[in-house]
Amino acid sequence: MIVPRIEIDLQAIEDNARTLVTRLRARGIEVTGVTKATLGSPEVAKAMVRGGVARIADSRIENLEALREAGVRVPLTLLRAPAPEWADRAVACASTSLVSDPGVVAALSAAAGRRALNHRIVLMVELGDLREGVMVAEALDLARSISRTHHVTLAGIGTNLACRSGVIPGDEQMAALSALATTVTGKLGVAAPLVSGGNSANLAWALGNGRVGRVNDLRLGEAILLGIDPLTRMPIEGLRQDAFALVGAVIESLDKPSQSWGLRGQMAFGAVPSSRERGTIIQTIVALGRQDVDPDGVTPSAGTTVLASSSDHLVLETPTRMVAGEEVRLGLNYSALLRAMTSPFVYERLVQRSGAVAAPRAQMA
Repeated sequence: MIVPRIEIDLQAIEDNARTLVTRLRARGIEVTGVTKATLGSPEVAKAMVRGGVARIADSRIENLEALREAGVRVPLTLLRAPAPEWADRAVACASTSLVSDPGVVAALSAAAGRRALNHRIVLMVELGDLREGVMVAEALDLARSISRTHHVTLAGIGTNLACRSGVIPGDEQMAALSALATTVTGKLGVAAPLVSGGNSANLAWALGNGRVGRVNDLRLGEAILLGIDPLTRMPIEGLRQDAFALVGAVIESLDKPSQSWGLRGQMAFGAVPSSRERGTIIQTIVALGRQDVDPDGVTPSAGTTVLASSSDHLVLETPTRMVAGEEVRLGLNYSALLRAMTSPFVYERLVQRSGAVAAPRAQMA
């Protein structure tokens, strides 16, 4: 028994990837599998590849380096533009970077030249969510500059929506991206550019009845990993939501009053406590805290409620008293998954058809 741990059903990830790849292929769209929520797990990446994704992408150079060292041989994409001082490592581990700043392009060009490489650039364009991307009016000039820069190739254009401001990807934004792709093709001679329409939030649009235009790639993480639509947090039909489970051990389970007493200020993480008198309840503490998981993103079993959390304790109300050492299983949303996979105190347990194999957290380069 290894606790706390996160159990990963690789078959569920492979199944979800294959389902989405098949559905999107019918619409002329390839899938780039995104591993950043799993700390660039090579096992997760390989499950996505078995499911048919065309590329693997991550926002952290360290994760891409680990993926390459682990034998992931599909093209790797760096999602977050590197700071100029990281350019050499970026071109060494990734074939493509998503970029919107001329200074970063120059740094990648110089780094690729030193290694006698040609690095692919996807120019990111701002379409309203206000996270990253050059404004549309400036995109053609920067695209032209990239196409004239040595040791880099303008591979295509892309955008990102829903992540910062919750802007819903739709026909208007994708038509604008397609129109820009047509302009880049016509004026700069970029043949068959990659047109990356966005992330898992694009799925409702991509699988709907609207025109796809020139969009031919989506970067999917949450949909493959959790089978959830990020815009609604609802399950996507035909996908599995059981790929991940967080398991922790009970360290106390006692009958206690439902309401605290004494003068009260802010709790450990700044919130003001709120509770109502419900008599005596069974309060159970699990050895998981905010250092391990986002408590607002966990889902306990039916009849159990999350009451509170501190850095090292998750406080639950359970229907019955539990024995110290007994295991509690929790479902995870994207935020909780991200933090659990990042915590050095949470072990991974890889679950496959042949059984489960415990694996300690890999060290970052």
